[in-house]
Amino acid sequence: MRLADAAPAPLGSKSANDKLVIGLIGCGGMGAANMRNLMNFNDVEVAALCDVDDNRVPNDLRDVEKKYGKRPDVYKDYRKILDRKDIDAIIVGTPDHWHALVLIHACEAGKDAYCEKPLSHDIVEAVSMSEAVKRHKRVVQCGTWQRSTREFTDAIDYVRSGKLGKIVLCRAWISDDFKAGHQKPTTPPAGLDYDTWVGPAEFVPYQSNRCHFNWRWFMNFGGGLSTDWGVHMMDIALLGMSKGQDLVMPTSVSTFGGLRVFTDDDRNAPDTMEAIYDFKDPEFTMHWSIGRDHPEKEGHGTEFVSADGRTLRVWRGGWKILDPGGKELPKEQAAPPPDHWRDFVDCVKTRSTPRASLPSVAQTTVVCHLSNVAMFAGETVHWDAKRQDIAGRAGKNTQSYHRPYRKGYSLPDYRPTP
Repeated sequence: MRLADAAPAPLGSKSANDKLVIGLIGCGGMGAANMRNLMNFNDVEVAALCDVDDNRVPNDLRDVEKKYGKRPDVYKDYRKILDRKDIDAIIVGTPDHWHALVLIHACEAGKDAYCEKPLSHDIVEAVSMSEAVKRHKRVVQCGTWQRSTREFTDAIDYVRSGKLGKIVLCRAWISDDFKAGHQKPTTPPAGLDYDTWVGPAEFVPYQSNRCHFNWRWFMNFGGGLSTDWGVHMMDIALLGMSKGQDLVMPTSVSTFGGLRVFTDDDRNAPDTMEAIYDFKDPEFTMHWSIGRDHPEKEGHGTEFVSADGRTLRVWRGGWKILDPGGKELPKEQAAPPPDHWRDFVDCVKTRSTPRASLPSVAQTTVVCHLSNVAMFAGETVHWDAKRQDIAGRAGKNTQSYHRPYRKGYSLPDYRPTP
């Protein structure tokens, strides 16, 4: 499945007036949503669509044809998009277990990319993706769009300013109430190439409750809400505690949890989790929670707690600062950030670093995977930021760290040599 190495496109080869020609790999869902956001710009054109399920294509095909007055080419094999010299960039909108192969092959083919989150199925994939982007000098924006939303950028700026004081604790959380139910394996629907949909993952018979969208709650294809939402909420905590996009990384993590609520269900991703991360530079603790309720809080969010007891809380839609007794305090606003998708287009043309660059979001993705690694390992896991790897053996036998690819598929391993 590996493409031959290809030379990167010349840096700065597109002027500000040139159209950015894009191909979508993974129709429907967030891939299609990202495509439609990019279609709002006059200097973007969508030339091709790709999906292994014919049933996912018609709506996207209709809208692209209506927008540009011509029918885009449609493929089932994403490599045919990567082979096209007229396509500058791709959108990676596949399920998580396909992200690494599509993104790395795109880098090798000299394509820039907008890649959905979470970036990878496991830690080894995330590190390989990051190093591939660096080696091939690609511009890759990730789907962590909270980095370009005002409540989050304001909150991050306030924490970084030092006005909240010394931060000793960060909290991030999400509620999980997904129930997959029980199904027996059936024949895949007509039009779905299910064998290719499974791709590099372990092959399991088709069930609709673990396919489109629902794959997030099956560890063969995703990482549960630790990756699906942790990559949003823990990302904000990490950004607030960092000076830029090169994020602070934990030294150790311990996790407790599992399937405590939906015990009679096909899903196998944990519905309850408490993970504790320890950081040394700067020194603080981060708490990640997948739970059932968060009294007097939104169902998702991030908090920064200062040494004097003040708390900054941010969620989708707002942020506030509270004194130790819960009284709301004055806050500050900065200039609104640029549009997340416009930022991608501009960075491709100028060869600049986007707001959610893949190497940075790969760091957050590793942090998210570490919560699953520690839980499935049943022991504390230690991270070596310099080596970009788990220190010691604890956790390396879990599929959230690494898993073998199915016969016929291989991961191009770009990880740095120890």
